[in-house]
Amino acid sequence: MAMDKTIQGTIAKISGPLVVAKNMLGARMFDVVRVGEAGLVGEIIELRDDTASVQVYEETSGLKPGEIVVDTNESLSVELGPGLIEQFYDGIQRPLESIESVAASPYITRGISVPAISRTKKWDFVPTASKGDSVTAGDILGTVRETILVEHRIMVPPGLEGTIERIAGGSFTVEEIVAVIKDGRGRSHDVSLLSRWPVRKPRPVTRRLAPELPLTTGQRVVDMFFPIARGGTACVPGPFGSGKTVIQHQLAKWADAEIVVYIGCGERGNEMTDVLLEFPELEDPRSGHPLMKRTLLIANTSNMPVAAREASIYTGITIAEYFRDMGYSVALMADSTSRWAEALREMSGRLEEMPGEEGYPAYLGTRMASFYERAGRAICLGKDRREGAVSVIGAVSPPGGDLSEPVTQNTLRVAKVFWGLDAQLAYQRHFPAINWLTSYSLYAETLGEYWDNEYDGEWSDMRIQAMSLLEEEDQLKEIVRLVGIDALSREERIVMETSKSIREDFLHQNSFHEVDTYASMDKQVKMIRNILTFHRLGMQALARGALLKDIIASPIREDIARMRYVEESKLDGLDDLEKKITEELGKFTASGGEEDVA
Repeated sequence: MAMDKTIQGTIAKISGPLVVAKNMLGARMFDVVRVGEAGLVGEIIELRDDTASVQVYEETSGLKPGEIVVDTNESLSVELGPGLIEQFYDGIQRPLESIESVAASPYITRGISVPAISRTKKWDFVPTASKGDSVTAGDILGTVRETILVEHRIMVPPGLEGTIERIAGGSFTVEEIVAVIKDGRGRSHDVSLLSRWPVRKPRPVTRRLAPELPLTTGQRVVDMFFPIARGGTACVPGPFGSGKTVIQHQLAKWADAEIVVYIGCGERGNEMTDVLLEFPELEDPRSGHPLMKRTLLIANTSNMPVAAREASIYTGITIAEYFRDMGYSVALMADSTSRWAEALREMSGRLEEMPGEEGYPAYLGTRMASFYERAGRAICLGKDRREGAVSVIGAVSPPGGDLSEPVTQNTLRVAKVFWGLDAQLAYQRHFPAINWLTSYSLYAETLGEYWDNEYDGEWSDMRIQAMSLLEEEDQLKEIVRLVGIDALSREERIVMETSKSIREDFLHQNSFHEVDTYASMDKQVKMIRNILTFHRLGMQALARGALLKDIIASPIREDIARMRYVEESKLDGLDDLEKKITEELGKFTASGGEEDVA
């Protein structure tokens, strides 16, 4: 007779979201427990002898010492299968819409248990493998059309290999058996559309790949100046009102990714409300269908239990890894990891751990690194050696915009791209408000080789030249502030004018304009080439003795300013503009001694 291994303790102490339980001998770290008579969901985060410290993911008011705590003997896991896309989950993968209908209330009822994926909805399963086939972990058994944009691939679970005994097509719920696999020991294993995976354990891959391919975003300051690789990591720190959320919305809409996972971990309720209302109305620019047809949202607002913020980021990355294993490129947006770190700080304080810098736990950097390192491009499990990627873009909200605070600094140690948002640029209505003097990308050199192959070796040269002009402009601005613009030479004035054009005509991008909101790399290269052509020919015209005021007042500059509104289907017009710039500035010759007043 099987021995009952259920571990049942009692509440000894309650401190906000932290519950201390006695008589928990035999329990394991990170086991999920049910707390109190209401059965609140919690997770063991510390063990000392028979005492377990549990972070509870629901409101703990009303709990009292002596109530039972039951160990489920399972790790905190997510459900994976058809039905994930278009869902709104909270930090521990509770489906918010389903809870609202079951509870008949807009509030999450304490202790409510609703499956993350519907158990009643039927899905059409189309087998791609046959009876008798030899399969290994990660092999695709069949597909389900989850949405019009996403084909859900049902895979052999990790750790299982053998021969298919039975496989059937048809209409199934996620719990019904679609295939039976006999392993090498002769044991049969049932495979359904539904699987589970512990959130704190990275999903395995065959081999990780170097970040050599770009993740294009359509945002000029990102793609041309500070590019991110597919499977890369990026940090977007900035003060309140500098446009972190807008940038993440733009990346979600335009990034070259097939699946989007958006995590709102601890943001204000009104911000997540905007996401929940806007995303269903956004149109996927590539297909014309709603963007939600390839998007999953995890909403864990600041008025939800603080402990759930910590879980939300692991829930999101695990789901992203699952779609990566199907061979998709996934973009994960975390907004904002500062709230997640604050949750760590609160739980660490309640555990009475020795605090690190500014009260954050000493292991903050380790936790952040363990999250960001789950990003990457990889060869997935399976004989077809398909390639998938998870790209992570994490927003950081440093108090007062102080980038020296621990969360930002620990993020910068592990993230390879830094898009530093500048409040001053935002006040000037320059969006995206990414400061081109402080931001950087460690992928720029590798991706430069990729784009140089695409554009005859000129991409890197144009990028370096444009950034050099902006840096020179910053130095010249100091001279202008001190002694006025008249102190600059004619050549320096051309540098100032070219840099102004780069800032206003190239880096500035209107996310609400139907054309300017997105720019392909072809368009970006043609735009920056035209601006630099103007600069080069302007310098040559000065050398020939042309008047500075004539060059600055040239009508061709109006055409350069309107480049951003040229549609993608009419990019030949930008090539014509380059010829026009050459002809226009080629006309300027020596002034015949006339005084140059600009």
